[in-house]
Amino acid sequence: MALTFRRLHPQFVAEVGPVELCRVDDGAMLAGIRAGMDEYAVLVFHDQVFTDEEHLAFAQRLDGTLHAGSGSRVIQKNRFGNEALADISNLDARGELMKADDRRREYGLGNRLWHTDASFKDPAGRYSMLHAKVIPPVAADTEFADMRAAYDALPEEMKVRLEGLRVHHSVAHSRWVLGFEFSDTEKTQLQGAIHPLVRTIPRSGRRSLYLAAHASRIIDWPVPEGRLLLHDLTEHATQPEFVHRHAWRVGDLVIWDNRATMHRARPFDDTKYVRELRRVTTLDIEQPSVVTTGS
Repeated sequence: MALTFRRLHPQFVAEVGPVELCRVDDGAMLAGIRAGMDEYAVLVFHDQVFTDEEHLAFAQRLDGTLHAGSGSRVIQKNRFGNEALADISNLDARGELMKADDRRREYGLGNRLWHTDASFKDPAGRYSMLHAKVIPPVAADTEFADMRAAYDALPEEMKVRLEGLRVHHSVAHSRWVLGFEFSDTEKTQLQGAIHPLVRTIPRSGRRSLYLAAHASRIIDWPVPEGRLLLHDLTEHATQPEFVHRHAWRVGDLVIWDNRATMHRARPFDDTKYVRELRRVTTLDIEQPSVVTTGS
């Protein structure tokens, strides 16, 4: 059965169906999902039932090599025993709600800042696939911003100014903004990475701002001036006309292109209600690594 795409925002985001992703291994179907990503940058799939192993396997079939170097690994071991399966929850190692002063919770508050996954790595993250296991009875949404549309809307003189600029990204920087402190030993594991400020998305050819709370400075610029420009660009890119808010329900799988979007979690009473999602992110490397079967 052919995929259908229903646009949810004038600029980007589509709801996709009917499909049971854990069973998709047909090359044509996987290519159709990738084509949808090229157009919409964020795809929403409802009612998806995944084991952790099926989630990991689908991500590899769709987009190849998995990211297994999250910043949280330096402060606590992954409770699933697999760094490629990111724990996006407010649960501790025993599966209980974290206390307000839990260090991992304090680290996780950084997810409420606008960011793109794994921009502090090289290669950086490409597709993130977030699956909802437990959703609270109150709003605990995620917002997405279309960085392609934000780039398109810039004045031509600003586009010229941004051309060729490179930015250092560090998860230590985004957590420092919130007052989170890493030890010296932890900092040595979080050196960050440098990426262009403007990227061209392969296949679609669209240009996109590549920003994140992880963006610490513009290379070869005075730090204050660079940070002011990054701040101004982030304010521009997160205006309402570029933003979509996703209200989660159990079984949702949302896939987004980190090269073309930013996102942030919205606050809720996370010391009272459980919110448990699991994320798998692929690395932005050459497409031949993608595993497909069928035709």
